[in-house]
Parts: sequence; C-alpha cells; structure tokens
Amino acid sequence: MSQETVERVYTINLGKVLLSPNNQRAKRAINMIREFAIHHMKSEDIKIEEDVSHLVWARGIRHPPRKIRVKLTKDDDGTVLISKYQEEKPKKEAVEKKPKSQKAEKVEEKSETKTEKPEEPKPTKSESTPEKKLETKEKPKAEAKPEKPKKEQKSEKKTKEKTKTKSDAKRKKK
Repeated sequence: MSQETVERVYTINLGKVLLSPNNQRAKRAINMIREFAIHHMKSEDIKIEEDVSHLVWARGIRHPPRKIRVKLTKDDDGTVLISKYQEEKPKKEAVEKKPKSQKAEKVEEKSETKTEKPEEPKPTKSESTPEKKLETKEKPKAEAKPEKPKKEQKSEKKTKEKTKTKSDAKRKKK
C-alpha cells in the first residue's frame, strides 16, 4: 500500500513561546513547530526547511512571530517536510479585473463631468491681485534672513540654554 503525498496548510499559533525565557524563545518556537507536525501528520521524521527557520529567527532569538503559516507535506516514506506557505493569487486577480474596469469607467465619467464645471467660472481682477501681494511679501522675508552655517546656529542655541539655566538657578535661590 503506497500512500500519496499529503499536503496540508496550517497556521501554527506560537503565542506560548512568550512563556519561555527571552533567550530561548526562537529555539522553543522551532520545537513547537516540530511538535505540531508530529501531532498532526502522525510521523516522527520531521524536516524543517531553511525558509521557515529564517522566518522564525528573522527578528532574533527574543522576538519570534506569534503565528506562522506553513505547508506540511508527508511523503510515501513518512517523512514530513515543513515549508513556508505561499498563497496563489493569479485566480483572484482575473476575477477582480472585471469589477475594476467597471469602476474605472465610472471614475472616467465622473472626471469628465468635473472637468467641464471648472471651465465655466472665469478669474476676476480681485482674485489675481492677492497673488501679486503674496509674491511681494515672500521676497522681503527671504532677503531679511541671512542663512547661517549650522555650527553657528548650534552654538547660539547652547548659549541661550546656558543663560536660561543660570537665571533659573538665581530665581530659585531668591
């Protein structure tokens, strides 16, 4: 009797890893994944792929993920391979393209109606004059502030802080 390869996808909850000490959490997570596979696939021969291991150890030994999505594959020999689960999305994209095209048509219709409306109002003289005022105000501000090097700015801030602290200390004594 030869068995066919059995593939199952599981989400393994690793929340109890947080009960173990900080410096042993990722190790414990790997052991929990192994125990989960033994329990669910009824086999003692377990192999974990590097991708799963890298996923658990990605944030270091102290912060493993709370959940992990894996695919368990059992061979004819009884060997269980634990691999990272990757979703198949091409089927969903083909189904979603139709509604998007309908939505796009509606958006185009709305944009056409919106573009027609703003063309009707014409700018008046009162609207153009505030723009000129803004332009003239901006120029003096730029000319009034000479740019200082960063070192000078930092030194000025430090001196201001020192004077504040000295004056505060004098006030507290009085």
